[in-house]
Amino acid sequence: MFIRLLLHLLLLAGLSPLLIGVITRTKAIIAGRRGAPLWQPYRDLGKLFRKDMVLSSTTTWVFRAGPVVGIAVPLMAALLIPFGAIGAPFSFSGDLVLFVYLFGLARFFTVLAALDTGSSFEGMGAAREATFSCLAEPTLFVAFIVLARISGSFTLDTMFGTLLANNLQTVYGVSLVLTAICLFIIMLAENCRIPFDDPNTHLELTMIHEVMVLDHSGPDFGLILYGAAMKLMVMGTLVVNFVMPPATGHLLLDAGLYVAALLALAAGIGLVESGMARLRLIKVPQLLIGTSLLSFFALVLLLR
Repeated sequence: MFIRLLLHLLLLAGLSPLLIGVITRTKAIIAGRRGAPLWQPYRDLGKLFRKDMVLSSTTTWVFRAGPVVGIAVPLMAALLIPFGAIGAPFSFSGDLVLFVYLFGLARFFTVLAALDTGSSFEGMGAAREATFSCLAEPTLFVAFIVLARISGSFTLDTMFGTLLANNLQTVYGVSLVLTAICLFIIMLAENCRIPFDDPNTHLELTMIHEVMVLDHSGPDFGLILYGAAMKLMVMGTLVVNFVMPPATGHLLLDAGLYVAALLALAAGIGLVESGMARLRLIKVPQLLIGTSLLSFFALVLLLR
């Protein structure tokens, strides 16, 4: 278990900023530009951690707690899921509920940190974030119910094990494909990617997550960006596990296959963001509700 714990932490801490670099580089190539190097996110984080912070006199300890919780939650959640064929270091019945509500806890503290500034602008972003997350969580729960129904287990390590590779060619294949699509859409929504949000925008009428962290600076802002990259990797792992082959028995080879699949997913996210624009705010709830219905349909196919 110690080897898996160490490997999980090393992969999460070392690989997560690279995913942001791959997404940015893919978008630049599609746009015909050279773009920033793949390791630019590492440089940005290092620069932020060396800067000083500017704190408003209206903020309290809640404002400082938001970034800390935001980076602690992905670290804890990553220990509950397998990284490809590398099993989860910690596993227990019902850990899927803890997994979902860990991210709910991080979102709660991020919203509180935004409200703690006393800014109506950040309060607007917090309200949008809370509303859209309420529409996304049911899809995640129903997707986990589908996987639990197929696997007969309520542990994430078993639900996302080699069972997926063994059942894609069976009668469960359609439900698994629909579930994978739902998880991919939820991954984009939870990580504020296009078409739900644009992490590079600074337009007041369209900002959701970015508006909540405008008052953070220096190391606190670095923790937020690092935590967001880790969250993208954790949520992306849920999608990657659908296509991972069974374990080869060689730890380094399994880790290499997982890293390759994750980098391919990051490139796919870059292609999605290059091929479509951000949705209007009134269209975002419609897409999230449609995704929930799609996940329910995957469950109905199993019940049939």
